[in-house]
Amino acid sequence: MIKRILLRVFPHPQLTAFLLLIWLLLVNNVTVGNVILGLIIGVAIPGITQPFWPNQPRIARPFKAVSYILLVIWDICVANVTVARIILFKSNANTHSHWIVVPLDLRSPEAITILAGTITMTPGTVTAMLAADASHLLVHCLDTDDPDAVRDEIKHRYERRLKEIFE
Repeated sequence: MIKRILLRVFPHPQLTAFLLLIWLLLVNNVTVGNVILGLIIGVAIPGITQPFWPNQPRIARPFKAVSYILLVIWDICVANVTVARIILFKSNANTHSHWIVVPLDLRSPEAITILAGTITMTPGTVTAMLAADASHLLVHCLDTDDPDAVRDEIKHRYERRLKEIFE
């Protein structure tokens, strides 16, 4: 009975805690009022969006999720330097942009969304489209001589880890 009440008030407890943390980081001041407001935000947003989450995503290995986040942060930093070099030192004639089709083994909508977001957040690549049947992503790469290598790197570096986390 108590569990049902808690699930009604906190439909996504991890999201509530995450929103509270983000709120406190944004206001940069931990006071009782800010904690209460952060809790209100952390309860209201998941409560309002509950109808759009028919099934709560299951994270099978949360520690792998932490390592995935650190990997993505590292890749974003490295890609920033790489894109800066391309912009500053390469001429447009020497830049080889390509559209790449990345077939997906992922089936979880949340995992696919995270993969597409990861690709887009990494400078030099953008996820342009997800197939209607969620079987592949269309990705634009700013500069590559080997589109197949980029596809394989996305599958090995990101998709494989997301499969471990979500499935």
